[in-house]
Amino acid sequence: MLSFYLCTLVALFDIVLSYAHYSDSGFTGHLLQKRKKSGDDNSATPVLIGDLRYRIQSQEAQDIANILLDDRGGVKSETNEYDTKPVDDVLECSAADPCCQYYFISEELTDAFLEADKQCNDMARAAIRLGFHDAGTWSQSLADAGQDFGGADGSLALFFEDDKPENGGLFEVTELARDIYYRYDVGMADLIQYMATHATVSCPLGPRIRTYVGREDAVQPAPDGLLPSVHAPADDLIALFEDKTITPHMLTALLGAHSTSKQFGVDHAKHGAPQDSTPGVWDVEYYNQTLDSYESECVFKFESDVKLAKHPRMKDEWQGFIDDQDHWNEDFAAAYLRLSLLGVNNINELKECSKTLPPKKNRSPK
Repeated sequence: MLSFYLCTLVALFDIVLSYAHYSDSGFTGHLLQKRKKSGDDNSATPVLIGDLRYRIQSQEAQDIANILLDDRGGVKSETNEYDTKPVDDVLECSAADPCCQYYFISEELTDAFLEADKQCNDMARAAIRLGFHDAGTWSQSLADAGQDFGGADGSLALFFEDDKPENGGLFEVTELARDIYYRYDVGMADLIQYMATHATVSCPLGPRIRTYVGREDAVQPAPDGLLPSVHAPADDLIALFEDKTITPHMLTALLGAHSTSKQFGVDHAKHGAPQDSTPGVWDVEYYNQTLDSYESECVFKFESDVKLAKHPRMKDEWQGFIDDQDHWNEDFAAAYLRLSLLGVNNINELKECSKTLPPKKNRSPK
């Protein structure tokens, strides 16, 4: 009954949420050759990023470093810290409190991201994708070569990169980001990542990812060719993400965001089809249904997802997420924190504002 209900509804949605992405095959080929020559696939060794590679000067930076290195020492990638807004009017917010305005932004986003039945909607899905696409335009090898720009810097909205083919379908959510940006005294880089983590916890069962503000906004457009293609070979995709310091283990967790996605631009015959049967809920059905040999008319499987699910460097972790919501949520939260800080070189200056996010929904709506 649920599948029939979803298949009937998908045609009603007009927001384009998932297009084919465009990575540079020559660039990923270079990365594969580099990995083969070094003899080190870096498959299980998390590393520090940004300015954390050189110094750790704040408690927030130490917490982030512990999570990035999977040496959490009591610091969890998810947080239940919650507080009410300290003032009744945003105009009363003190400049000394970097989180204050986000309480008011959070209220707006809650209204924008939820259906009447409290499942997350198309705008929430787009916000998650916006966070991925803004942060994903960074490369460690390019940074090492002197091109250390791109990443989670807000360039997608600030430089109107929503016009690029790989960002198709992000216009409406980017316009929402710009509208909020012009009305509040917050940075675009922070706002885009805040919208993504807010959208994630807005979905029933979604994790409350630790959320930080204080990034520097972009001063130039992001480099091209650094987002993944749904048609790329699995090895190319793994190499592309490893060059972002994201290991196969982390990539397996991040792909689970497709639990709430829909596709509009890959296969027009299945316009609006979700990647699992419950796109309004942040659950692990995606991991099981991607591997399921049964082909549903309602669920669309990305070619790249199927390849990666069976890849020797990812298949065990993929299986581990099936029927283990807590395991996936914890790993996703840690991996997304890393993604949300790619290209950020002032991590020591960031402040945590997780307390402004809405509470986690531990039950799926019936």
